[in-house]
Amino acid sequence: MGDSIGGLMEPVKTGALPLQLRAGRERRGAARLLRGRLWRTQRGVAMVEFAVVLPILLLLLFGIIEMGLLLYDKAVVTNASREGARAGIVLKSPKATSTDVQNVVTNYTSNYLLTFGSQNTPSVTTSGTGGTFGQPLTVTVSYQYSGLALGRMVAPITGPITLSATTVMNNE
Repeated sequence: MGDSIGGLMEPVKTGALPLQLRAGRERRGAARLLRGRLWRTQRGVAMVEFAVVLPILLLLLFGIIEMGLLLYDKAVVTNASREGARAGIVLKSPKATSTDVQNVVTNYTSNYLLTFGSQNTPSVTTSGTGGTFGQPLTVTVSYQYSGLALGRMVAPITGPITLSATTVMNNE
C-alpha cells in the first residue's frame, strides 16, 4: 500500500504531477486568451446595441416629458375656466361682465400656462353673464398647445392640439 493512508488513496507517482500542473496552466492560459478576445468583440457588439437603442430611449423619454407638459397645460386650462366661472357667478353689485370673466381667465393662464415662448393665447367665450339667481353661466376656454420639440414635429402631421375646458355654474 505504499504511500496511501489507511489504504484509501492510491500511491502518488512522482513523474505525473508536474505534467498535470503544466497541462492545467496551459488550459487556463488558453481560456484567458480566448476570454480576452471574446470580451473585446463583445464590447463592440455592446456599442452597436447601444447605438440602436439610444434613439428609442430618447424618444420615449422626451415623449413622457411632452405628455406631462400637455397634461399640466390641460389642468391649467380647466382651472382657468373654473376660476372665470366662479368670478362671474359671485353675488356682487354690479354683476361681473363678460370682459371681467375674460380678464380673470387671461390673468390665470398668463401666470400658469407653460408656453415656451409661443404666442398662443387662450380664447374665452361666455354665455349667461350678468344673469339672475339660479341662471347658468357657461365659460369655455380653448388653447392651442404647441409644446416642445416633439409637439412641434407632430403638429404638421396631426394638426394643432387644442386643449379646451367648459365650466357651467349657476349664478348666486
